[in-house]
Amino acid sequence: MSIVINLDVVMAQRKKSLTELASEVDITLANVSILKNNKAKAIRFSTLESLCKALNCQPGDILEFVDDEIIKE
Repeated sequence: MSIVINLDVVMAQRKKSLTELASEVDITLANVSILKNNKAKAIRFSTLESLCKALNCQPGDILEFVDDEIIKE
């Protein structure tokens, strides 16, 4: 089981750059990049809330559950 972060997809749909989003959410460019590249191990609800506000989306647009067993088949 894993959670996939689709931040790159949502950013592309909203035409938001990494720098623009980092500024709006008030987190470092490096941390937004970690989230965007699906390298994050955790995310604070406050950060998720800020991302959703900046991107005008729902948490489910950014986070997705993927069952590893289904992928292997």
